[in-house]
Amino acid sequence: MTEISVCWFRRDLRLVDNAALYHALKSPFPVLCLFIFDEQILSKLEDKSDKRVLFIHKSLENMQTELLQIGSSLDVRVGNPAKIWTDIITEHNVKQVFTNHDYEPYAQTRDEIVKNILVQKNIPFLSFKDQCIFEKDEITKDDGKPYTVFTPYSRKWKAKISDFYLKSYPCEKYYNNFYKTKPLEIPSIEKIGFKALQVYFPSIDLNEKIVKSYDQTRDIPAILGTTRQSVHLRFGTVSIRKLAQKAQILNETWLNELIWRDFYMMILYQFPHVATNGFRKEYDKINWLNNEKDFEAWCNGQTGYPLVDAGMRELNQTGFMHNRVRMVVASFLTKHLLIDWRWGEAYFAKKLFDFDLSANNGGWQWAAGSGCDAAPYFRVFNPTLQMEKFDKDKIYIKKWVPEFSNPFTYTKPIVNHEFARKRVLETYSLALKG
Repeated sequence: MTEISVCWFRRDLRLVDNAALYHALKSPFPVLCLFIFDEQILSKLEDKSDKRVLFIHKSLENMQTELLQIGSSLDVRVGNPAKIWTDIITEHNVKQVFTNHDYEPYAQTRDEIVKNILVQKNIPFLSFKDQCIFEKDEITKDDGKPYTVFTPYSRKWKAKISDFYLKSYPCEKYYNNFYKTKPLEIPSIEKIGFKALQVYFPSIDLNEKIVKSYDQTRDIPAILGTTRQSVHLRFGTVSIRKLAQKAQILNETWLNELIWRDFYMMILYQFPHVATNGFRKEYDKINWLNNEKDFEAWCNGQTGYPLVDAGMRELNQTGFMHNRVRMVVASFLTKHLLIDWRWGEAYFAKKLFDFDLSANNGGWQWAAGSGCDAAPYFRVFNPTLQMEKFDKDKIYIKKWVPEFSNPFTYTKPIVNHEFARKRVLETYSLALKG
């Protein structure tokens, strides 16, 4: 039986500039590429037309096309990772396993289980940094403690960055070390348990013109002023190193957005309690109203606040929401409606095409005031003023809330802004004093 290495792909769906794949291809053994559709993740997805599963499937097909041209093939399986790995080491003479780090709590538990299975068979489980520039404790205060405020973290990040950290992994130099095998069939989207639909996927090609003007256009939801690279970063169809190289040259504001991504991954790793509780634990004492009728109105874009409603409808129909609008709708849910940020976080987790646990959690806790480097609790976005500032001609509003122009058909506000602001300040103040 041929001795092989296995490269296990997860959030890194590309054959170029991939840390784990590079090291695998440099190993003494031919490399079999593996992807597992994890049934423990899929079973939690209520929408069987989930765009993220379709995106992953399409990305795997693209990888398969490249591998077939090299005389290799992608091994795609569906099921429990522990069971699948037991099958693989029975079917093949596996000498080494390569993969890239994943920092989410479930992923770390899964990887530990798989690692134990492999170690029992004397198979090394080798994991590498790939989905961020700096991870874990690579950027710390002078005393070695993790940063919890973004600005000093970003300063240290920029002071430390060098060509060494941005250098790409030249995987293509070693393509002759892929395991030669007959074409393996990728399970159809229907076999995985989902529906095949025609879905628009954002281009993987970076629009440098947008990046250059990013600091001037990023807050205007009516125009294409952001790069739409978030879904490609989420699933690793593009290299973070490649984008950071471009950002350094083109626009520091956009570079800061990539640094925020590293920052939130670090926070999730260093403070895993944030996945379920407030970073600032005193905020867990807030007496949320959690009115289900109000929550339903928010989810459906029927709050009577046009910018909030437009954002929620955009999310529900496309799986995307403009970043400025994300802040407004999150503030509205937590501050105006006094609904637990975890309700909103979970809804975004179901709907967002580019859902990423660390960034989603960080954004929601920022809005609620419970997170690290959060907006002060007394800062309450006025959604009407936000609309006047960032969509003054109502172009975005009219696109997603067409009935806005008719005051007789558009929903009346479900809560008065001044009343809501006074209520949330009193509620937060009471909880934080206790």
